[in-house]
Amino acid sequence: MRLVRFRHGSRIATGAVEGDYVRPLAGTFFENPVPTGEDVPLSDVRLLAPVLPSKVVAVGKNYAEHAQEMGGQVPSEPVIFLKPSTAVTGPGDSIPYPSMSSRVDHEAELAVVVGRLARRVPAEEAGGFILGFTCGNDVTARDLQATDGQWTRAKGFDGFCPLGPWIETELDPSDLAIECRVNGDPRQAARTSQLTFGPNALLEFVSSIMTLLPGDVILTGTPAGVGPMQVGDKVEVEIEGIGVLLNEVGAVG
Repeated sequence: MRLVRFRHGSRIATGAVEGDYVRPLAGTFFENPVPTGEDVPLSDVRLLAPVLPSKVVAVGKNYAEHAQEMGGQVPSEPVIFLKPSTAVTGPGDSIPYPSMSSRVDHEAELAVVVGRLARRVPAEEAGGFILGFTCGNDVTARDLQATDGQWTRAKGFDGFCPLGPWIETELDPSDLAIECRVNGDPRQAARTSQLTFGPNALLEFVSSIMTLLPGDVILTGTPAGVGPMQVGDKVEVEIEGIGVLLNEVGAVG
C-alpha cells in the first residue's frame, strides 16, 4: 500500500493511493485509519511530505564505497546524527541553497518510517515497528560540514530533508536499486544489499539509544557518488519498488 499526505484545495489529509486515485483516510496512519469512502483523482492533489516526524535520525558512512570517498573506513557500529523536523520537505518542494554555503550536495537514501513507539527493539522484531519505506535526500552543505567539524548546521537547514513521494508499506528493503539523478544525469547508483547496517539493525541500534515515536524517520545512509547541486538543478532520488522523489534547487537565500 502507498500511503500519502496530500493537499486537495484547502484541505490537508492522509490517504492511500490506488491506481489513479487517492482514497482519503480518517485519522492518522498510526491509529487505525479508516477509509472515508471518497475517491480523489491523483492528478487533482498535491503530494506533501508523507510524514511529519518528531525527529530524523540519519546514518553516516553506511555504504563502504561512500565511506571511502569521504576519506574514512566503514565504522564498526552505526554513526548516527539528527536532522531537525523542520528540515523535512515534500516531493516537488524547493531545496534551498543557503547563502552561507558554497557547496550543497545531494545524498540519496532509503528512509525507514517508524510505525509505533519503539524502545530497545531487537533486530529480529524490528519489522513489526516499521510502517514502511520512502525515498529521502540527506541534503548537505559540504563546506560547512568540513569547517564545523560536526554536522548539525551542514545538514539542518530548513528544506534539507526531502521525503516522498509516499510510504510503501509492502516492500522487502533488503536488495533494492537506489539511484540519484541531477538534470537526468546519473550521479549515484547502488543496491540496499550493500548497506553495512540494514534497516532492522539500525532500528535496534537507534532504539537502544532513544525512543522512536510513530512517524519518526531513519535515513539509512547514502551510496558513493555524492556531489554538488546548483540553483535550478532538478534532483531525482529513485528507489526500486517505491518511486521517484523529485525536487528542484531553489534560489540562494
